[in-house]
Amino acid sequence: MSSIVIQGDTSGSITVEAPSVAGTHTLTLPKATGNIATDATVGLGTKNLIINGNMQIAQRGTSVTGITGSGYYTVDRWILPNNNIGTWTQSQDTDAPTGQGFGNSLKMQCTSSASLSAATTLELHQLFEGQNLQHLKKGTANAESLTLSFWVKTNKTGTYAISLIDNDNTRHIGANYTVSSADTWEKIIITFVGDTTGVLDNDNNVSLRAVWHLANGSDTTSGTADTTWAALVTANRAVGQTVNLADSTSNYINITGVQLEVGDTATPFEYRMYSQELAMCQRYFQSFGGSNVAETVGQGTSFSTTNTYVLIHLLQTMRSVPSLGYSAVGDWRLHYAGVTGQEATVMAISTNDSNNTKVIVNTTTATNASMGGGKCIQLTADSTISARLTFSAEL
Repeated sequence: MSSIVIQGDTSGSITVEAPSVAGTHTLTLPKATGNIATDATVGLGTKNLIINGNMQIAQRGTSVTGITGSGYYTVDRWILPNNNIGTWTQSQDTDAPTGQGFGNSLKMQCTSSASLSAATTLELHQLFEGQNLQHLKKGTANAESLTLSFWVKTNKTGTYAISLIDNDNTRHIGANYTVSSADTWEKIIITFVGDTTGVLDNDNNVSLRAVWHLANGSDTTSGTADTTWAALVTANRAVGQTVNLADSTSNYINITGVQLEVGDTATPFEYRMYSQELAMCQRYFQSFGGSNVAETVGQGTSFSTTNTYVLIHLLQTMRSVPSLGYSAVGDWRLHYAGVTGQEATVMAISTNDSNNTKVIVNTTTATNASMGGGKCIQLTADSTISARLTFSAEL
């Protein structure tokens, strides 16, 4: 039996020949563009190296005021690691570029202004695990270029610096972009050449940083621009940055639609399912509680009349053994077996025998003979929606 023959060419035409059909039949499809190896991963949710680039996940909350230091505050995976100028409100905003498919952005609003000093730094980072970057082939002759694209809106026009930092090998590449229209969404596209020096570690630690410079003093702007990969010099980190986003309380910046992908072409933003994006964020941070005023977050047993162990199964396997955070000790109570309504007030919370899939929460109470050893225990919010247990394995 003869087989069907299918032939294609670069024009987008596909020719099908079958022995049972007279003649040939030609089907013309839209021509594919871009990097085929990269584009083929679109359906797998792996083209975009950025996690939560559409700013849709905010497990910690949607707004934090009075920010003067470093840390993760609202939108997942976005950290202010260098922040020593001004006072800020960070929020998950609903302002987004019209018709682009985004519902949220990350907003930084200046609420207390300040002048630049030499050591001033205000930066927004996303950090990447080395084991997620091995396909970049960094440190080899086949090192891949990376293209960064994002949408930005700000009242502060001028030149901004942006960079990639290789943590493993202390290397850096920078670029500048210009915001030309105030209070208008603009799309920025920057391509960074591949780096043939410095292999990235194949582990779960931070290997690469993407850095948005928002206010930088002379300590980081007085050097020479590294437009190709080079050894990281502090004075070169933000060369070209002229904007001080902290110089007025009217200043703000919104960012969304962030994509970092292999190749020298910016392709359409990769939209992942909400559940998939949330799961990716929960590798680094998880929050329990906050749904109702008497929410149970875990069950366990009493170890003695003053100590209990409560098992919490984590929602996703975390990057490493997480650290524990909690809203306030007084937000929690323990229910135990016996007469209906019996409970003990929590006095201290810690962890014991934890790994990256489960956590044993150790709670301490005042002596309570009824609680005894071996009683079934529930850890429950004490009539407040503010009760939260958090687990962080952030980079």
